[in-house]
Amino acid sequence: MLSDTWRKITHFFGNLGNHEALGKLGDFTTTPRVIFISILALGIGVISAFVALILLRLIGFFTNLFFFQRWSTLLVSPAGNHLGLLVIFVPVIGALFIGLMARYGSERIRGHGIPEAIEAILINGSRIEPKVAFWKPLSSALSIGTGGPFGAEGPIIMTGGAFGSLIAQFIHLSSSERKTLLVAGAAGGMAATFASPVAAVLLAVELLLFEWKPRSLVPVALASAMATVVRYYIIGMGPLFPTPPHPAFIGPAGILGCVLVGLLAGALSALLTLAVYACEDLFRLLPIHWMWWPAIGGVVVGIGGFIFPQALGVGYDTIAALLRGQVTFQIILGILLVKAVIWSVSLGSGTSAGVLAPLWMLGGALGWVEAMFLPSLGPGFWELVGM
Repeated sequence: MLSDTWRKITHFFGNLGNHEALGKLGDFTTTPRVIFISILALGIGVISAFVALILLRLIGFFTNLFFFQRWSTLLVSPAGNHLGLLVIFVPVIGALFIGLMARYGSERIRGHGIPEAIEAILINGSRIEPKVAFWKPLSSALSIGTGGPFGAEGPIIMTGGAFGSLIAQFIHLSSSERKTLLVAGAAGGMAATFASPVAAVLLAVELLLFEWKPRSLVPVALASAMATVVRYYIIGMGPLFPTPPHPAFIGPAGILGCVLVGLLAGALSALLTLAVYACEDLFRLLPIHWMWWPAIGGVVVGIGGFIFPQALGVGYDTIAALLRGQVTFQIILGILLVKAVIWSVSLGSGTSAGVLAPLWMLGGALGWVEAMFLPSLGPGFWELVGM
């Protein structure tokens, strides 16, 4: 009975508009079919917000459990732990579990989420396996919660996208519509995590949607907006990183400074990319199964965390301090050296993680260095531009 009713509903919406027009959507035209997809996207936005909440709570739970031996889901920094040399073993333990999850749960949890979502769109017809929706947030939360120097963005993109794809597969939508709902889930997850509905849509369009058309952009934007609204009630108000007021006009010198910061940030990103690729190549040379690679990367993370505890975990507190201009030279040095090394090695080992938060931290640290010789435009200005 339920399946017959649902079939009638989908048939009704599927016949709305001109079928001939569906094959001629090379411009900005659309059909009433977008109404049906938008309704589904609103529901996916709600789901994505709760997925983001679960992921953040899991990160807080594992961090408190492994570093402070207490039961709590509040997000805290591992930097305040009192484990001493034992801190080296925490990332290794987490990485061992992740290797087991990847081998016996789903290999799709390896990596930082965004390339896997792109692959699902381009190669797999926007189909994501149901088990990814379970294993990806769990493995990523465990990775970050045991000190992995990563962010929650990539995992939430993959997990939110997985739920969008699963709903589209259940209703038997077309490949194009599956892509739209996958991206809607990804954008909703990003918006709920960072309280950034507009930026989430732009990121989704650039990385995943590959088009700028009403048939896909409208549902994705609605999912992002809905996730942000739900976030207010279940997570709280944004933004995640408050910043002090900055000048409304920065002048020619400030504009030229931004150009310089952009060029140097591009050089840093290229260097980091090469470092990750080099680490991946080195791990492939090891005569052991890839299941054990994250544990080896975990050793490097643990040593780095012992030397510079602020390098461990998601690092949102350090990013916030950068934007307020409240960091020291020792912190900057630790970010640019220790954080960069352990992030490259751990990501190259194939663990489950996200990359945006570490890149923001590294870009902000670079901006702090550049602020020493660029025009003074208030605390945190050049750090923000560097991010």
